[in-house]
Amino acid sequence: MEPEVLLERRGTAGIITLNRPKALNALTLTMVREMRKSLDSWAADPGVTRVVVKGAGDRAFCAGGDIRVLHDLGKSGRHEEALAFWREEYELNILIKRYPKPYVALVDGIVMGGGVGISINGSHIVAGERFTFAMPEVGIGFFPDVGGTYFLPRIPGEAGAYFALTGERMKQGDALSTGLATHVMASARFAEVLEALCGRESVDHTLEAFAEMSMLPASVTSRRSAIDRCFRFDTVEAIVAALDAEGATDPWCAAQAATIRTKSPTSLKVALAQVRRGGSMDFEEAMRTEFRIVSRICRGHDFYEGVRAVIVDKDNAPRWQPAALDGVTPAMVEAHFAPLDGGELVPPVRP
Repeated sequence: MEPEVLLERRGTAGIITLNRPKALNALTLTMVREMRKSLDSWAADPGVTRVVVKGAGDRAFCAGGDIRVLHDLGKSGRHEEALAFWREEYELNILIKRYPKPYVALVDGIVMGGGVGISINGSHIVAGERFTFAMPEVGIGFFPDVGGTYFLPRIPGEAGAYFALTGERMKQGDALSTGLATHVMASARFAEVLEALCGRESVDHTLEAFAEMSMLPASVTSRRSAIDRCFRFDTVEAIVAALDAEGATDPWCAAQAATIRTKSPTSLKVALAQVRRGGSMDFEEAMRTEFRIVSRICRGHDFYEGVRAVIVDKDNAPRWQPAALDGVTPAMVEAHFAPLDGGELVPPVRP
């Protein structure tokens, strides 16, 4: 069998290749552990001056964690095994965010969920023209994790709330204006830029030499005024009401309201609370908060129902509990954020 992740030293670079192209390079616990081991080693190696991570194949950088495996663990009552994945994944996210050397993600194709955690949290994010970002977790009864509590509130305007509540996709044309990429370039140049990054020229200088302006339309930026007006509220109900009001004359707003209504009501309210609270958190606090949330989500109902509807049975007809927004009380939301009795996420020692 092919290794799930390829790790190599080339020139001055440590190179990580996510190597599950048939599974859209979805993250497994083995991949998380292998990445962590190599990152720790390269941090201490003076011959390695930068890390580059990329995905195998041309469809995806990484489409997220292996949700089906996590679903099956939880359904069989093995919650601690599922939480072991999320704990180690979140620790890896912190390591990447605080990495002492440039960490360059070459992102082409789909980047969602766990793939966002090992790219957007790095120091340099390069978006190819197939770049497709989304945080679609509320559609499966989950929540925007892997640092979403931190980076979503820091996207200009209310775009972070928009991404969190709709799960809508964003292309390369919006990558720079949202701050979710530091550089854009043609996908055809990725092999060339990878070779250049293995040399002694600085990472910043190398990437600037290859950077281009995106030729793709800015679909999110073009809707920025409507997003800011409708998603500025602190309750999901108020956001949906604003979209409904504008939707009377703007089909785009009506479509966003309809999309939100299909998502898990509990996940929607938790996600909006994340975005509103996360702006004042540092990264470690945000990740600790997310581990508190996932510790409750994995023992709840909607995550398993969402995965059943979307991935297992594929009937796309989830039966959420509660089924409507008014059934999710503030106390229910707050319970997701409460400190754990034990086993809080502890940030890894910085390399």
